[in-house]
Amino acid sequence: MIRIIGILVLLMFCITSCRTHYVKQLESGDMIFVESNEQNLSGAISRVTKVDEHNISFDHMGIVEKVAGSVNVLHATTQGGSIKQSLNDFIQAHKDRRLVVYRLKDEYKNAIPSALVRANQMLGKPYNYLYIPSDTAYYCSDFIERAFRESNIFKLEPMTFVNPATKEVDAYWKSFYDKHNVEVPEGLPGCNPNGLSHSDKIEKVFMIK
Repeated sequence: MIRIIGILVLLMFCITSCRTHYVKQLESGDMIFVESNEQNLSGAISRVTKVDEHNISFDHMGIVEKVAGSVNVLHATTQGGSIKQSLNDFIQAHKDRRLVVYRLKDEYKNAIPSALVRANQMLGKPYNYLYIPSDTAYYCSDFIERAFRESNIFKLEPMTFVNPATKEVDAYWKSFYDKHNVEVPEGLPGCNPNGLSHSDKIEKVFMIK
């Protein structure tokens, strides 16, 4: 029994130490990208947006804010819309995925203060489930792009829902938009986590797990 308690204490110590290590490494304005999986919405996003077969594919992202000793992640979620979440809760919510931190290159870091102000102003908005540009609801990469839009950090590109393997609109997306009686927004301006991760204005700094 004592041995089990000792192991549990050691595990808790390791977890706490790791999280403290991440907190020290993170800077305000850092962006955390979440690895996609191959199922449901995540898989559908990955299939039509993956840029490089040899790199991690992402389906979600958020922006870090460090204030008065607290570290939070601001992001647009399917569960709660645009929210501010503690770093620990963000990590726990994606415990089965790898998380990769990207940072603006030094010459662009002056965009961070205004981006965080804008991100905080967007909190409370619902999630944009249709991924069609809207000023009243946001999806994850859209939330980040809009936060930095004033500084032109990221670019909007024509969206595609075509599966490269079939050269046709991915079956998931076709069914998804059919259910909503909406045309697939192929070609409309938009963004996605994979596309933003390849911006020449940011660089990968470390992996959380």
